[in-house]
Amino acid sequence: MIDAAPSIYLITGIQAAGKSTVGEHLAARFERSAHVRDVFSQMVVSGRVGMEPDAGPEAERQLDLRYRLAAETADTFAREGFVTVVQDNIFGVHLPRFIERISFRPLHVIVLTPRTDVVAAREAARSKAAYRPGSWTIEGLDRLVREETQRIGLWLDNSDHTPDQTVDEILARSGEALV
Repeated sequence: MIDAAPSIYLITGIQAAGKSTVGEHLAARFERSAHVRDVFSQMVVSGRVGMEPDAGPEAERQLDLRYRLAAETADTFAREGFVTVVQDNIFGVHLPRFIERISFRPLHVIVLTPRTDVVAAREAARSKAAYRPGSWTIEGLDRLVREETQRIGLWLDNSDHTPDQTVDEILARSGEALV
């Protein structure tokens, strides 16, 4: 276990990129850590509007709320002395906005970018379905990340890595992830 000063690691990427698993494995490496997952949107009991292609203003507002709560939670854990891993699907114009919301430093940003065939295989092996007809496609989200997301932090192709190998690389290259 690593005895480290408080910091924040933001792990992002498309669904089935490995964010949850890598985030959990990364947090487990530290003596004092917290893992902030996307639980905030699930707290909306009535009136929840999910983010879909061509979503309207209410979906954008709820996404913004989710990101704001995640950033505030990460800041709070870090201020209380925890190495904090926050993971969510944050890309496009939302990534720099999310980074601005986090006041605690150091902040490491890791964008997981596995190949689309690997994402498809991972998605097929999961019990939950992130890619449904009429919703996002793997290729569409991958394009959004690669073409419309500012290259901030460490972009890591974890296609051929186990979660622990991915964490090893994140820790070895953490300087590249600093923002």
